[in-house]
Amino acid sequence: MESKIIRAEEVAKELDVSVPYAYKIIRKLNDELKAKGYITVAGRVNRQYFNERLYGAERKDENARL
Repeated sequence: MESKIIRAEEVAKELDVSVPYAYKIIRKLNDELKAKGYITVAGRVNRQYFNERLYGAERKDENARL
């Protein structure tokens, strides 16, 4: 089963970027989530939100929350 959280190392591999740059991307996504009132953890981001923001993937359930 795939984790609901994606870490910097996996982001780096997925996007073919360095790990420090992956942290920068995660920081930006976490800032967006914080502005929406979500609790975040440094160096990790919600996988579904990552996919939505980077690939434009829509949620399967419109009523689903992050």
